[in-house]
Parts: sequence; C-alpha cells; structure tokens
Amino acid sequence: MVNFRIGVCKLILAEDRPVFPIGVVAEMLEVHPETLRVWERNGIIRPARRGRRRLYSDLDLRRLNFVRSLIEEQGLNLAGVRRILELYPCWQMRQCAGGRPPGSASVNPAKPCWKMLGTYCFKPEDRADICSGCRLYRRGRKCSGRVRKV
Repeated sequence: MVNFRIGVCKLILAEDRPVFPIGVVAEMLEVHPETLRVWERNGIIRPARRGRRRLYSDLDLRRLNFVRSLIEEQGLNLAGVRRILELYPCWQMRQCAGGRPPGSASVNPAKPCWKMLGTYCFKPEDRADICSGCRLYRRGRKCSGRVRKV
C-alpha cells in the first residue's frame, strides 16, 4: 500500500503531467466544458490527448485560470487574449520558473505572471538572460541570440 501512495503523490506533484479530464477542469474553473473546447479551437490552450479524451495538467490549469482572469476581470475577448499571450514567450515553456515578487529588480510590473499569482514576469536585461531559460543553453550549446516565437 505504501508504494501505491508514493506513486499517487508523484502523479499529483508532476505539474506537467496531464491527468485531469475536461469535466473536472471545467468544474474547478467554474466554466462550461464547451468554453474549454472553444479556447482550444482558438489556439489558447492545447490539452494532451489520449484517444478522443482531453487531459489537462496542473500547468494547463494555471494557464486556463490566467485566461479566465483576462476574460472576466480585464474584459478581453478571445482575440485580445491571443494577442496578450503572444507577448508571453514562456506561455508554452514547461521550464518556466514563474514570476518574481513585486518590487524585485528586473520585473515588468505591467505583465503579471500567468504561472504564479501575485508575481510579475522577469524582464531580461540582455541576451544571456533570454538564453538562460533555453534547454540548449543549459546543455552547454551556443546561443544564437535569436528568440523564436513559441
């Protein structure tokens, strides 16, 4: 029984592992499942698929909560949400460490972090700051300095 519990804990703690079906996610976010399907059709979220089932991870839940706040609190439509998300290069990055607290050096106070509520996105000062979040950079390969849209 102990091994089973450890396995369940690992499953729950893996923030990028898709485990939540659409009905559960809709209930957690207090939206209709069709709303999630519309957001998917509009390219705002890409849930994992197993057969015909959509499965969402904890990171997906954070993203969806951020999208919901943009729509409900900021009054944006889906085109506005898509435009805002284009300004977040870390939107699809799994290795994004999250934001920094208000008042920290090198934060953009106009850009709240989607991953950690109450924090703000990191504002890169130079090319090394941009590349430090890249897989290739961390593996010791040379950074070209070109930032690709994710």
